Amino acid sequence: MAARGHAADTPALRVRDLEVELGRGTRRVVAVDRLSFEVAAGETLAIVGESGCGKSMTALGVLRLLPGASARMRATELTLGEIDLLSLSPEELRRLRGDRIAMIFQEPMTSLNPVLTVERQITETLRVHRQLGRSAARARALELLHAVRIPDPERRLQQYPFELSGGMRQRVMIAAAVSCNPDVLIADEPTTALDVTVQAQILEVLLDLKRQRGMALVLITHDLGVVAQTAQRVVVMYAGRKVEEARVRDLFANPRHPYTRGLMGSMPRLGASQGDGPRGRLPEMAGTVPVLDRPAPGCAFAPRCALADARCTREAPPLVAFEDGHTAACWRADAVIEAAHGVD
Repeated sequence: MAARGHAADTPALRVRDLEVELGRGTRRVVAVDRLSFEVAAGETLAIVGESGCGKSMTALGVLRLLPGASARMRATELTLGEIDLLSLSPEELRRLRGDRIAMIFQEPMTSLNPVLTVERQITETLRVHRQLGRSAARARALELLHAVRIPDPERRLQQYPFELSGGMRQRVMIAAAVSCNPDVLIADEPTTALDVTVQAQILEVLLDLKRQRGMALVLITHDLGVVAQTAQRVVVMYAGRKVEEARVRDLFANPRHPYTRGLMGSMPRLGASQGDGPRGRLPEMAGTVPVLDRPAPGCAFAPRCALADARCTREAPPLVAFEDGHTAACWRADAVIEAAHGVD
C-alpha cells in the first residue's frame, strides 16, 4: 500500500542538516548537530545511541515540538512526502501531527491522560482529524484495539491508564498513534521498561501495522538487538551527531566507527562464555558521554577511543561514504574494520 500524498520514489520523510539548540546564554547546547537522514514508505529506520545522544530530541525536532521557549530548531530541508514542514504555520502543523505523522512517546504513563478513558483518548484523534461521529469513532477504536492485540477491547475502552499493565498502555499508545493511518510513525523507545516477552510482542505489533499500512517507521532505541530484529537501515548517534549510517546487515558485519563497535561489544550473546570479560562481565566503553555545553575540538568520541591519534583530538572527522551507502565519521575507519576482524 503506497503512502498518501507523494510519489512512490519520494521519501516519506527527508531531514537535512537538522539542528536543535537548548538552553540560554553560555549554557546553550547543541543537542542535535547537522543531522541528515531519510526514510522510505514501508521502511524501518532505526536511530540508535546512548541516553543523551540526541535521539529523542531529533524526533521532537522533526515534529517541531521543542521543549520550552528557549529551544531552537533549524534545518535546510524537512519534508513529509512533498510537504515542506518548515513552511507550515503552527496551526497547520497541529493538523498534520497525529494525522500524517505521529509519534509513540517513550513513557505511556506520562503520555496518556490519567483522567480520560482509553476510548476518549483514541476517539479524540479520530474526531479531530477525521471528523467521525461518536459511534463511528468508537467502532474504529475497537478495531484498533483488536489490531494491537488487546484482549476484551470492549472492556478496555472504558478503563483508565492506571488500570492497565505497562504492555497494555503501550498498545493503547500505538493504537492512538496509528488511528489516522499516518505516512510516518516515530516510535521513541517503545519497549522501555517492558519485560522481554512483552517487548517482542510490542515490536511484532508495530512491524505488522507497518507492513499492513505501508508506513515509514522511525524506531528510536538504545538496543542493537532490537535494531537487528526490526530495521532495514540504522543511524548511529553520538553527542548529537550522526557518526555512522548503514544497512543493518552491513553495520553488524563491518562497523566503521569505534563507538558502534563498542555498542556491539556490550551486547549479550547467547552461548558466550562467562570468561569472555573480566569476571564474566560484558565489555564496557571507558570514559563518559561528553558534556555538550563544553564542546572540545576534534572527534567527540576521541577521549573514549582506544584507536584515537593526535588528529582525532584536533579535527572533527566528516562523514565519509563507503560502499553500498555506508557512511562513517571517523579518521580511523579502516583501523576499526581491522580491529573488528582481528587484523593486527
